[in-house]
Amino acid sequence: MQIVRHSEQTLKTALISKNPVLVSQYEKLDAGEQRLMNEAFQPASDLFGPITLHSPSDWITSHPEAPQVFEQFFSDPYRKTPSPDKCSIYIQSIGSLGNTRIISEEYIKWLTGYCKAYFYGLRVKLLEPVPVSTTKCSFRKPEDAMCVVGITVIDLYPRDSWNFVFGQASARCFTGQGKVDSRKRF
Repeated sequence: MQIVRHSEQTLKTALISKNPVLVSQYEKLDAGEQRLMNEAFQPASDLFGPITLHSPSDWITSHPEAPQVFEQFFSDPYRKTPSPDKCSIYIQSIGSLGNTRIISEEYIKWLTGYCKAYFYGLRVKLLEPVPVSTTKCSFRKPEDAMCVVGITVIDLYPRDSWNFVFGQASARCFTGQGKVDSRKRF
């Protein structure tokens, strides 16, 4: 197994910004929050532990990507940010998430709690579950939605002839011929 461990300098380069907006936000953090952010610069930190590669076919080895520093992420004009009128995350379950209704409800309860904690300040709302047979590529999202997240434990394919689908997609990544460039990131 191979272990990818970033140096302190790599972490600082990735996380430190000279952008005045980010510097101002950092300066507004209390001492405990600043201490937590500074801990991220330490290579032995639990926040950014080493990545263990188990085989040559692991994603990070077989699909190399250019690194993205926080400044690039923050400055991305297509990055979605909450606003007063777009402040809700909707969770749409597709099909059953377990063998029983109780298991599905437990998964949803756990996911909702996690989203509320991780995306603190945003509302998390549940949409009624839909069967797999009703999924389509287009839909209308609620007015106050920052995003709608679909979850399922079933493999979904665009056509019966496909046997494997992977990638990351975003609405801004359409190529114009109805195809999605799955290499693009949010």
